[in-house]
Amino acid sequence: MNIGQAVPRVGPAPRRTAITAALLVAACAVLVLPATGHARAEAGCRVETGPYQWELEAYLGRPRNGRQSAADCAAIAAFQRAEDVRPADGYAGLATYRTMLVAQARANPNAAGRCPVDTGRTACVDLDRQLMWVQEGRRVAFGPVAVRTGRAGQTTRTGRYTVYVRSKDHVSTLYANSPMPYAQFFSGGQAFHGRLGTLFDGGGSAGCVNLAVPDAQRLWDVLRLGDPVQVWGRKPGT
Repeated sequence: MNIGQAVPRVGPAPRRTAITAALLVAACAVLVLPATGHARAEAGCRVETGPYQWELEAYLGRPRNGRQSAADCAAIAAFQRAEDVRPADGYAGLATYRTMLVAQARANPNAAGRCPVDTGRTACVDLDRQLMWVQEGRRVAFGPVAVRTGRAGQTTRTGRYTVYVRSKDHVSTLYANSPMPYAQFFSGGQAFHGRLGTLFDGGGSAGCVNLAVPDAQRLWDVLRLGDPVQVWGRKPGT
């Protein structure tokens, strides 16, 4: 809201292996696309083309045509189940796309080198991808996880900051006593904190870096007063 991520693993990654296995199973269960061109999907699978169809097709190795098919739907639904995206209905919506960005970044969120690796434990916020993680040198100590940052007109400030106040059970005095669990302030009232609602509503905060509450709780156990925070990029749509 509102006031005032690990060294690549050696050997196969269990989560990636689980996703791959789920996709193979789903591919075997796909029904044939009828001549009409509409997706006749398995039960519970949405036939509509989602706004992030192209991106999910590319990530999942599907033919990239930007149109939903039964095979696309089954592959997307398998990914959703593997990543605990609900509902797992095969629709390429915002929540699935944002989860895809986390999955893409998991092996090495700092591949572009935007977060410093010579400043000790550092919280890294990528506004472009709406992700954050914590670096300790070249090791990722936390994340990456999805975040929800400031909306147009109340954007999350970019630059280098430090954690200066921590308030575990914080309540906003500016925004109708809104709860800000596990708040860790770093820039003029902007803070990392948990959000009780979804991160994937298409909106934004009033400048804070919102996390899912379980992620905010884990971050609370990682960061300390005085830890650096590096923020860069621009939230899509701002």
